[in-house]
Amino acid sequence: MSSVGGREAQLKHTGLRPGWTTGACATAATTAAYTALLGGDFPDPVTIMLPKGGRPAFALAAEERGADHAMAGIVKDAGDDPDVTHGALVRSTVRLLPAGSGVVFRAGPGVGTVTLPGLPLEVGEPAINPVPRRMMREHIAEVAAAYGAAGDVEVTVSIDHGEEIARSTWNPRIGILGGLSVLGTTGVVVPYSCSAWIDSIRRGVDVARAAGLAHVAGCTGSTSEKTVTTLYDLPEIALLDMGDFAGAVLKYVRRHPVDRLTVCGGFAKLSKLAAGHLDLHSARSQVDKAFLADLARAGGAPEPLAARIATANTGLEALRLCEAAAVPLGDLVAARARDEALAVLRGAPVAVDVVCVDRAGTVVGRSDVRGPRD
Repeated sequence: MSSVGGREAQLKHTGLRPGWTTGACATAATTAAYTALLGGDFPDPVTIMLPKGGRPAFALAAEERGADHAMAGIVKDAGDDPDVTHGALVRSTVRLLPAGSGVVFRAGPGVGTVTLPGLPLEVGEPAINPVPRRMMREHIAEVAAAYGAAGDVEVTVSIDHGEEIARSTWNPRIGILGGLSVLGTTGVVVPYSCSAWIDSIRRGVDVARAAGLAHVAGCTGSTSEKTVTTLYDLPEIALLDMGDFAGAVLKYVRRHPVDRLTVCGGFAKLSKLAAGHLDLHSARSQVDKAFLADLARAGGAPEPLAARIATANTGLEALRLCEAAAVPLGDLVAARARDEALAVLRGAPVAVDVVCVDRAGTVVGRSDVRGPRD
């Protein structure tokens, strides 16, 4: 048995090829376009730095240069993941702005606009998520420094046929209209074959047990992995990248116990576990706002607030409404999710706690630790 565990070992074990997020593609396209705007030539391939390290190179599929703008396009390669945006052409058009303007983002054709609250972006903003924005700003600053420029630019991201592709996503239901979102927190698309990924979770538990670890953590992604590492100072082999497969972790740990299991993930995903869902994928389970409203009532929310929660656009909006009213919805979700996990464990000698985080990795809900006899 391999002595290496953790997220990277799980990915290697699946044998699946990772790909690149729309955010990474947009960053590469922006870097190439701005370089051409300042220096005259498009770097091809163009290399970028990912948030967790690594410097992938992207070939250009389109390029155009005018007097005050430049455009570059990257074809998204999602690897072996069945991503609806695989093969889409992600374009970035960069225009110079007056000094002091900073970096301004625009939604071009095929990129959506936020029309409802509850997302990590303000209403009216282009659906370019915070981490891709940060990546683009950092690369713009790097290019600007290399050419002695100020870095005041307008970045318009577009995705060919994005509005059509978005109809097969949840964007229209959550108020992102006109196209796709530019997403990604690591720049890497982790491919999911259900059977391969569940098998990799089992291997991760086996490695942790063989190493004599008493505490492991099932995490929904890289943000929650970072948070739980900070909270508990766990070694890499204690980290199980469970993704959406909460049930796979719990059922395997039931048969192969460890002393303690921490489940850490985004508030919305763990609200699904709290409601009894073991598959947290958006195609197979949804955030139940009526359930969240009932939890909030139990936590002291007055009826007008509960009614607003029941009709909230997203789980995040429900959470923010409760935070403003000092109703501990995050803690209530974490406690209920812990109880659901214990129910799946069926008396196995495993103590469980749950940590809910927001997109920035801030802890927004936390349960205490309980075992089968508590």
